[in-house]
Amino acid sequence: MKLIFEERPSDSPFVERIWRTRSERIDTFISIAVSQWELVVWTQYGKTQMTVRGPETHATYAPVPDNAEFFGIFFKHGTYMPHLPFDQLINQGLDLPDAGSHSFWLNGSAWQFPTYDNADTFVNRLVREGLIAYESNVEAALHGSLPDDYSLRTTQRRFLRSTGMSLNAVRKIERARYAAGLLRQGISIQDTVFQAGFFDQAHMTHALKRLIGQTPAQIMDISRSVQLSFTYNTTPPPVAYDMDVIWNSLQGATA
Repeated sequence: MKLIFEERPSDSPFVERIWRTRSERIDTFISIAVSQWELVVWTQYGKTQMTVRGPETHATYAPVPDNAEFFGIFFKHGTYMPHLPFDQLINQGLDLPDAGSHSFWLNGSAWQFPTYDNADTFVNRLVREGLIAYESNVEAALHGSLPDDYSLRTTQRRFLRSTGMSLNAVRKIERARYAAGLLRQGISIQDTVFQAGFFDQAHMTHALKRLIGQTPAQIMDISRSVQLSFTYNTTPPPVAYDMDVIWNSLQGATA
């Protein structure tokens, strides 16, 4: 049995999506690369836990707790918690300590666990308390719309502060996720290469295997595909070909 995700948009300008699911008769799934962080609330056998999940730089197989319910708040690029060093959350999660059966500790204060339905109100409270901040130029940089006088050094510094990752790394992950979404919609491999901005099919295959955990053909075969972590349709980042890939291809062509 697969994980069936329910999702909804958010009223908060800081949140990308809110999702929930339940585990039944599934042991593992592929946790795909993701350039954003999220808060995940999960309940198993009556015990509830809050976890801060950082960005993931590559796809990995992960176990699924049996008979558990999950819901997550997936934040937009540029949103971060100032008191948490996001570079130390890459490829891992931080379990927040319990403050009681219905609450947890965050930055020295007890907070009630949010629910799928009141997640927007919960995020708004975090913002009012200064526990969530937003760097607007991060999203602009990702889509290539920064002012001309905005320096690359400043961009990289703000990216690292709010995501723990470089701008180039975030773009690679977003491109792979966008390509996977196209393939799941039935777009051909060659058309996906072009639309997602890959250099060629080999370049895309390598990126998808590393970041999504599957080849293009495996992603397209819905009936046989492995369970993936929560994903949603993304917009394509600006085309920014990897110069090392282009150089190696040219060298091979002239050898």
